[in-house]
Parts: sequence; C-alpha cells; structure tokens
Amino acid sequence: MVLIRCYEAADREACRDLWVELTLHHRRIYGVDTIGGEDPGSQFDEHLMAVGPERVWVAELEGAIVGLAGLIIDGTSGEVEPVVVTELRRGAGIGRALVSKVVDEAASLGVRLLSVRPVGRNTSAIQFFRDAGFDVLGHIETFMDLSGEREWVPGETIADRDFKM
Repeated sequence: MVLIRCYEAADREACRDLWVELTLHHRRIYGVDTIGGEDPGSQFDEHLMAVGPERVWVAELEGAIVGLAGLIIDGTSGEVEPVVVTELRRGAGIGRALVSKVVDEAASLGVRLLSVRPVGRNTSAIQFFRDAGFDVLGHIETFMDLSGEREWVPGETIADRDFKM
C-alpha cells in the first residue's frame, strides 16, 4: 500500500531523480534535449525553495519514494505543481492519491480555485487531470515559434480553431 506523506529532507535525492524523470519525459515528447537545462534535478531544489517543503508530498512504496506532488499557493488560488510518478509505478493509483492529498490540503488552506498546467503534448497528463476532476477550462496559453527550431505536431481544436502542440 502506498503511503502519502510530507516531504522530508532525506527525500531530496529521490525527488530530484523524479524531477529528472519528468524532464526527460518532456524532452522525449517534444524532441528537444535542452528542456530543463544541463542539471534538471536542480530545478527541484529551486521549486522546493520557492514553495517550501511543507507544500511538497511524496508517495512511498516499500520504502522507496515513487512519486512527488507539490502545491503552489497564491492568495485564494493554488496550482498543483508538479505531479510525477516513476514510470514503473504509473497506473497503480499513486498519482491519484498524491493529487487527492494536494486537493485536500488546498481546500483546508481556503484555496478557492485549484489549477494544473500540463504541457500540451502530455496528453496522458491532460487525461489524468481531467479524470481527477479538473474539468473547468480556465486559461489557454498559445505560442508563436519565432525560432523555427522545434517541430510541432497537429494538436487539438479549441473554439473551432486547430492548434499544434
């Protein structure tokens, strides 16, 4: 059975490894090796300093950290960021348990609107969050690629307009 608990300092390396795993996934789906920079694990450290360890939870299974979730608070709004479950443990309800913990914590802190911002090509994350109850479309962020360095693929239709991802 998975244990969802507060982050502890001893979890740092395992959480950095999970952050790297998420970064590598983003590199694969976008075909861009520079996403996350040369040391993507350091971005976990930056995130931890920005939100505080009290806003990070881990999923522990058989003594190993297999998942991570965080909560960013801004007044009465909040954002679930990040949610990552190690690839070998996905599909077992660990992500759902982590998100449930973050939702409960956000509600207890008086958060009125809770959001998530998965990247456009991460369709499995979009499906996961929709199934977890994030069913209100709030903001849409679109890009114009002035560099021409990335290859975009056909994406979704929103408001009768086609978008690439």
